[in-house]
Amino acid sequence: MNDCCNHETPPDTESSCHEDAGGGAGFSESGAYICPMCPSVSSSKPGPCPHCGMALERASPAASGKTVYTCPMHPEVVAQEPGDCPKCGMALEAVVATRDDGPSAELVDMTRRFWGSLVFTCPLLILAMGEIMPGWPKDGLISPVMDRWVQFALASPVLLWGGAPFFVRGWNSIVTRHLNMFTLVAMGTGVAFIFSTIAVIAPEIFPVSFRGHGGGVDVYFEAAAVIVTLVLLGQVLELKARARTSQAISALLDMAPGTARIIYEDGSEKDIPLDAVTIGDQLRVRPGEKVPVDGIVTEGASAIDESMMTGEPIPVEKSSGDRVTGATLNGNGGFIMRAEKVGADTLLARIVEMVANAQRSRAPIQRLADVVAGWFVPVVLGIAVITFIVWSIYGPPPAFAFAIVNAVAVLIIACPCALGLATPMSIMVGTGRGARAGVLFRDAQALEIMERVDTLVVDKTGTLTEGKPKLVMVYAVQGADQNTLLTQVASLERASEHPLAEAIVAGAMAKDLSLSPVSDFRAVTGKGVIGTVDGVQLSFGNVALMAEIGVLVSDEIATQASALQIAGNTVMFAASGNEMAGFLAVNDPIKATTQEALSLLMKDGVSVVMLTGDNPGTAKAVADTLGIQDFHADVLPEEKGAIIQALQNDGRTVAMAGDGVNDAPALAQAHVGIAMGTGTDVAMESAGVTLVKGDLRGIVRARRLSRATMGNIRQNLFFAFAYNTLGIPVAAGVLFPFFGLVLSPMIAGAAMSLSSVSVIANALRLGKVKL
Repeated sequence: MNDCCNHETPPDTESSCHEDAGGGAGFSESGAYICPMCPSVSSSKPGPCPHCGMALERASPAASGKTVYTCPMHPEVVAQEPGDCPKCGMALEAVVATRDDGPSAELVDMTRRFWGSLVFTCPLLILAMGEIMPGWPKDGLISPVMDRWVQFALASPVLLWGGAPFFVRGWNSIVTRHLNMFTLVAMGTGVAFIFSTIAVIAPEIFPVSFRGHGGGVDVYFEAAAVIVTLVLLGQVLELKARARTSQAISALLDMAPGTARIIYEDGSEKDIPLDAVTIGDQLRVRPGEKVPVDGIVTEGASAIDESMMTGEPIPVEKSSGDRVTGATLNGNGGFIMRAEKVGADTLLARIVEMVANAQRSRAPIQRLADVVAGWFVPVVLGIAVITFIVWSIYGPPPAFAFAIVNAVAVLIIACPCALGLATPMSIMVGTGRGARAGVLFRDAQALEIMERVDTLVVDKTGTLTEGKPKLVMVYAVQGADQNTLLTQVASLERASEHPLAEAIVAGAMAKDLSLSPVSDFRAVTGKGVIGTVDGVQLSFGNVALMAEIGVLVSDEIATQASALQIAGNTVMFAASGNEMAGFLAVNDPIKATTQEALSLLMKDGVSVVMLTGDNPGTAKAVADTLGIQDFHADVLPEEKGAIIQALQNDGRTVAMAGDGVNDAPALAQAHVGIAMGTGTDVAMESAGVTLVKGDLRGIVRARRLSRATMGNIRQNLFFAFAYNTLGIPVAAGVLFPFFGLVLSPMIAGAAMSLSSVSVIANALRLGKVKL
């Protein structure tokens, strides 16, 4: 076997791992890169395809248009075709579900096998256990020999057809050296069935010590059949539970309309498939219809129900220039919109992908379960062998039969399925619940860390405030014209993406000013912008920018600016060439929900630190209003990361909330980055948590969900560990010398299935947790 199938050494190409993965489905571990021309090639890292030389693409259905499959328990396993996971034997699932997905093929198959097996198992169980039933004939319904043949006939379809997937997965687990629960199920039921079959076909080969009452060799067909049927039931329940965890995704996918009404250049209109919409298309949204894609209203007005992404039931008024989101529900008005984001770039598609990725990510706490599971199966096999040897030597007659029964019971009751489900089930349900509350977790690590956060670092603009500031004042130096200054500054800021720039441009447009072209534009990170307007170099930014270009801010201007800043306004200075031209004041109102959110967090023991590139006066005004004791002003993007690192060095667990491109480094530096869904794509890509509405109360919800999910995982792990710790010794027969009790493999199988069901049921409770 190649090392490429080990966790430690992921394969560079799929072909190096095919045979060991067992099945040629194109498995790759930690590999999310595929060739667009050679579907059989996948890799753990980007690079050229070894076959055609094309650059490998990230294995995402949204990116490649192909369906990529992964294991729900081992997301590092990626395949191009459906099949079984080479590690745990579970059926692979599509990375991102689609609305066209019908019932799970595995669920249909397992359900059919379960009901078919149950039909044979019930009479088999009655026949085998009839002697303990009241009114059963003393000599039985048929002769002992015929009884064994009938049991063999009833058990064979259960084991050979119903349990076939378990034997295939068990064999693959041995071939790939990834022992799992199917290893134990296959060995336990296989040994019981083979032993019993030989006892029926050739009983004379067994020594006298194997004989039970009546001189016949005891058979355990009913134990093997019941165990297979119970494991099938457990698989059906588990698959149904996993299907329920994707309801959040399915519900979102179902919200998107199937068509959009396009308006052609000649004025004609037509309904086209949603997939046919392209950027720039003019679309009509009629009353009561769903918005087809993300875009901007160009004509008309309406109120739109955005509860699917914000959770808020109150419709939001939209008019020309406002952004609308695909899948939201239009009210009584009608409007025309321009498509801005389509397909995989829409907010809905990104939410679906984030939730799907988070559900299949691995929490750090899962490493404990992985380490235990890695040692668990070999240890159980060892205990089963020891149990068999001890009972064979010291057990009462028929000792060999007792040895087989107890060894099989150990193998069955020790199945680590509950251990394997403990963490992933909770993560899948928890992230789905968060999505319904407008809190998107990028991965399980963010979900786990969130409950431990004791320090929240927040950006000001767009996070604490609306991020949609308004121009409140224009001051030009003596003798200059305010409108001229505003025209020049607005012309320069039109090339900037900063929220304050939008306010200045909007202020100029409100006065019907005609903007001029700009050349040599450049942004000075954290300080401002510089460019040439009407043949003059214009600089616009904070005091640091003025100092950098050598422009002196007079005492008079500084005094006026300081007064405005104390009142909570942001003041930015303009310089024409090397001379001060004046300043503009912009006010960004604090979000209505910010105060409530910060109060709840502070009551929960979270320290709040505000970082802003704004001046100290404005920063202090906002901090005082919100009761923030610790704040830093005039902070550059790289300095934000350094401040967060200093807090981390003090032993704090830090979350950073921001919405802009300049927040991306700090979001990545923090233990958990929290992006506003109303902010930039770069911020969301850098964060572990996204608040769809940009409401800081979502952080409170995220912490509550994190606590509930991690508590649920700990409960599940306790159930799994306690169950195996107590069950294995009982199955091995430690109670027999004291109480004469021996655990039947049937009871062991029922207990094993019950433990899995208890873990699943406990995880599903998260779907109803109050946030």
